[in-house]
Amino acid sequence: MPRSPLPRSPLTTSPLARLLGLATTAYAVTTLVRPSVLTGPTEVGETPSTAVLTRAVGARDAASGLAIALAPGRRSLQLALATRAASDLGDAVAFGTADLSPEARKKILAVSLGWAALNVAALIAVGRS
Repeated sequence: MPRSPLPRSPLTTSPLARLLGLATTAYAVTTLVRPSVLTGPTEVGETPSTAVLTRAVGARDAASGLAIALAPGRRSLQLALATRAASDLGDAVAFGTADLSPEARKKILAVSLGWAALNVAALIAVGRS
């Protein structure tokens, strides 16, 4: 009698989502260690206040990235991806309406909306799996 295949682990069924989670976590940890990684391209300046805010965003992003990378099941992965996409959209609104140069605003919108789109694509893929 043929053996039925073992069920696939949720950690291996969504490689795009897991990769996005790991990439988000890696970038977030980088901003925690060196806030200038975020403050430089955004042109918000490097002050003690912006460093604190940048680290807060980094902590948020590290938590959401780990939630995506390590979500134990489909529903928790979907929730983590939706949360991450919402955070990226919030970043687009916050930085997009800030008093920044047009060049900085374009960069920020491209990056934040691009990451939001990637997370929504992963969310759709997980929903179809």
